[in-house]
Amino acid sequence: MRFAGSVSGQRKPKKFLWPGLGAAVGLSGILVWSPLSAAASAPVPVKAKVSSPPSEALAPAPPLDMLYAGQALNAQQRQSLKSMAARTWKFFSVDVSPATDLPMDNVGFHGAPAQGQYTSPTDIAMYLWSITAAAQMRIISPHAGYVLASRELGAIQNLEKWHGFLLSWYSTKSGKAISGPGEGPIASLNGQFISTVDNGWYASSLAVVRNAFPGLGPQATALLEAMNFGRFYDSGNQATNITAGQMYGGYYAGVGPASFEYGNLNTDPRIAAYMGMGTGTLPGDVWWRTWRTLPADFTWQTQPPAGPTVTYTDPYSGKSFPVVEGHYTYDGITYVPSWGGSEFEALMAPLVVPESSWGRTSFGLNDINYAQASIDYATQALKYPVWGLSPASVPGTSGAYMAYGAYPMGSGGSGNAYADSAVTPYASFLALPFLPQQSYQNIEKLRNSYNVYGPYGFYDAVDPLTGQVAPRYLVLDQGMIMAGIDDALMSGGLQRYFAEDPVGQHVKPYLEMENFSISPAPGLHLHYGYER
Repeated sequence: MRFAGSVSGQRKPKKFLWPGLGAAVGLSGILVWSPLSAAASAPVPVKAKVSSPPSEALAPAPPLDMLYAGQALNAQQRQSLKSMAARTWKFFSVDVSPATDLPMDNVGFHGAPAQGQYTSPTDIAMYLWSITAAAQMRIISPHAGYVLASRELGAIQNLEKWHGFLLSWYSTKSGKAISGPGEGPIASLNGQFISTVDNGWYASSLAVVRNAFPGLGPQATALLEAMNFGRFYDSGNQATNITAGQMYGGYYAGVGPASFEYGNLNTDPRIAAYMGMGTGTLPGDVWWRTWRTLPADFTWQTQPPAGPTVTYTDPYSGKSFPVVEGHYTYDGITYVPSWGGSEFEALMAPLVVPESSWGRTSFGLNDINYAQASIDYATQALKYPVWGLSPASVPGTSGAYMAYGAYPMGSGGSGNAYADSAVTPYASFLALPFLPQQSYQNIEKLRNSYNVYGPYGFYDAVDPLTGQVAPRYLVLDQGMIMAGIDDALMSGGLQRYFAEDPVGQHVKPYLEMENFSISPAPGLHLHYGYER
């Protein structure tokens, strides 16, 4: 976000583009598929044969020690979650276009819009994440995973790009760049919006794939190295400009950067910071210059921040940065807030980045506290029987989409409060690696109390009071469910491949060296390990 000058001592947002989904928010998805084998349950459109590497096994990646709270999952719960993952994986059998190998944004049933025949960088990333997770959990064979990932990389190579970055939208029927969901081909590359956060997710999937499937390493690396995240960097004077050193929300091809920056570190765009810093195309300044809480003189924010100013020395540049280690408090729980209060903003990045392994005094602890505070808000303040406030489809068959969140968890103030009238199942899977028992019990309550468990896993949302369901599947949300289960069952899941990548190793010191001004949530017993 970018902030304009002060009015009566208060800075007001000049312009804010919700940093939750970027181009990934879609509207409406069914197609025929051809299985690789009867047991594969995977979409493999008929195309030219793909050569496999000599070894079809996934590359080894050591399990990770992870910080979590409460009791570990038991054997029955783990088996149940794996069954849910297998059912969720079947979604891709009706989602991936046989013409282009691109995942459709969404699929609808029971009167919801049937097909969203368009895709985004985040949608593509979630498909690559899901392929890797399915292979790691042995829902599909490593060979099937390799074939599917190879085809997707081939499809990506054919897409129109801007300096290696993906554009916002593509048709899944033709593979052509389009102006928006359901719209026609772009007339020109000039002026097209290149999303920072969406390309961050896309880049993360390339880092995972090149480690999970070494035979695809050269192809994935070439795609990753074509992107220079420095194009999104505000290189202004940090002594006079409070947002200098942060990331712009995007770039308009041939025009210039977007008119807003991402000010909050605890939002999903931090995936772009990880990828930019990890590839050496963004300086470490972006980590220290992006705020833990909004500056205290932004008096319109949700609550006054508390916390000391601490000086850190960047592990690579040697530059010193004063950082306000601010936090909010809700229900006695201290945490670093997001912008809008959704679980998506805070908990999507650690599906792939080992925050709970490397950031035990920073994001690892914050992810736990944030999840617990979100639960308390939904169950105690709103009195809902289930929890999970995060952007999702509006219950019903309209195909509409809305930003849901827990108001106190965000810093955006009353004027930017997210709605809280629907619960989305994927939020429980975001919290699963951090609060395994609370998350599993909520998952079971959702499945048993509402008609929300469909043929391809959990539908996208439910009104917790009326029981009305949004009978839709979004590739974004299905991908998060796959990754959340993979993380919980496979001792880090996708994080294990990210941890082995040079990108991960480069950003590891930032998570390890920082201490947020927060304490463990009262009543939560913390554990650190992988014998889960």
